[in-house]
Amino acid sequence: MKNIVFIEPRSPDDHIFSRYGLPRLGILILGAILENAGYYVKAFVEDVGEIDLREVLKADLVGISTITSTAPRAYEIAQLLKKRGLPVVMGGPHVTFMADEALHYSDFVLRGEAEESILPFVQALESGQDIGQVPGLSFRIGDKFFHNPPAAACKDLDRLPFPDFSLLKGKLPNIRPVLTSRGCPFDCTFCSVTKIFGRGYRYRSKESVLRELRQVEEGEVVFFYDDNFTANPARTKDLLRMMIEERITPRWTAQVRMDAAQDEELLELMRESNCHYVYIGVESINPDTLLEYNKKLTLAKIEEGIQKFHEYGIRVHGMFVLGSDHDDVETIRNTAKFAKKNRIDTIQFMILTPMPGTQQYQDYKEQGRLLTTDWSLYDGHHVVHEPKLMTPFELQVETLRAMRAFYSYWEIVKVMFRFDFLAVVLKAYGHRLQVRWQKRNRSYFKLIRQATASAGLRLDLAARKTAEDLKERLRQITAKESQESNSRRSKIP
Repeated sequence: MKNIVFIEPRSPDDHIFSRYGLPRLGILILGAILENAGYYVKAFVEDVGEIDLREVLKADLVGISTITSTAPRAYEIAQLLKKRGLPVVMGGPHVTFMADEALHYSDFVLRGEAEESILPFVQALESGQDIGQVPGLSFRIGDKFFHNPPAAACKDLDRLPFPDFSLLKGKLPNIRPVLTSRGCPFDCTFCSVTKIFGRGYRYRSKESVLRELRQVEEGEVVFFYDDNFTANPARTKDLLRMMIEERITPRWTAQVRMDAAQDEELLELMRESNCHYVYIGVESINPDTLLEYNKKLTLAKIEEGIQKFHEYGIRVHGMFVLGSDHDDVETIRNTAKFAKKNRIDTIQFMILTPMPGTQQYQDYKEQGRLLTTDWSLYDGHHVVHEPKLMTPFELQVETLRAMRAFYSYWEIVKVMFRFDFLAVVLKAYGHRLQVRWQKRNRSYFKLIRQATASAGLRLDLAARKTAEDLKERLRQITAKESQESNSRRSKIP
């Protein structure tokens, strides 16, 4: 077992980052671990480049990483490869919480953080040892499912190798993802981060991060992948000071909480180290919704934070989650007005999506409020639950209208008059994206309207044909192999 291939399936629909195909870093770290142990590894991330099925079919083991929205395509790919006799192991947030489901399509599941278990797992398969000793592994024998005790979280992140981007087939944009920490000390009710990585905030040493930053090529923008880059302000300040002192200051962006704007020293260091954009989970302007989400934010702090970031020349991408039990149609309309009034640079109006692994998902499931388990719709852009103060159709339509209001032609003209040409480009892109999304989802709008009108309020959606392209390419490869085999046999006397 020397050839190992990792696959990350593509997103099922357009989203705000569709223009910039980036990998999650898990498979590139696991690939580096296996490569260091003497294995030959390749990685395919469909949002970056096409899967080369001929390369995949040469593998001795295929690993597929999936989030919830990519699960249907991941399952279809797994089934296609299993039919060709390839062993398939799955990992990622979705199958961590839905291991039994995943084992209907794959041979194995590695739950949670897999850095401590990937090598023991591969070595156990290779040598025929007892896989019952591999931490975090789930497998199936007949109708029985087995779940080994979870793997311990990696406490010393410096022990992990840097993600190996050379394993990746396809061309990345000029953005370098860098992960400096895991976990989050906060616990938003709709978020599964703490369920996977815990509330304990673990981070790499400053020296380790700087060694990785030295590999960043000229012109590349660094995207710190941390769930909350400023969760420990003192540690973040120390890192930024070292970046400044050693003159390692590429343009960078990161996810932060709004309370980072209350620290003037932190803001100054962010500006001086070349931060140009922050992604902030504002979530809501409704005080009751903020309490429901456990955000520990006030509207005044949100407005003040946006202003502060702008004062320091840092643009703000605001992420809102619409459709809580306290939201109605007016909440959504007022959110769009709020975003425009406060001149948030770019936004995402996401629809509340109860993700497997969260308490919210469990509550909605028990209450019978989930409209569908077509996971490809669990992307934050489709309504998948029954809200309390509006219909599912109203939530869907009003969210789209709010996006259209923010990325309207008039809003583009207004930033043009301010001579903010980057904002013009960003808003024009947002406008094109939401128009394209609406066209691609006409059939879904019809379904959600019908579901709202029906007594059951359920979306009985047929499974999407998510892997038809791979099936056709696999059919062509199989036909060619068969033709070549027949040709060889005909030459045998």
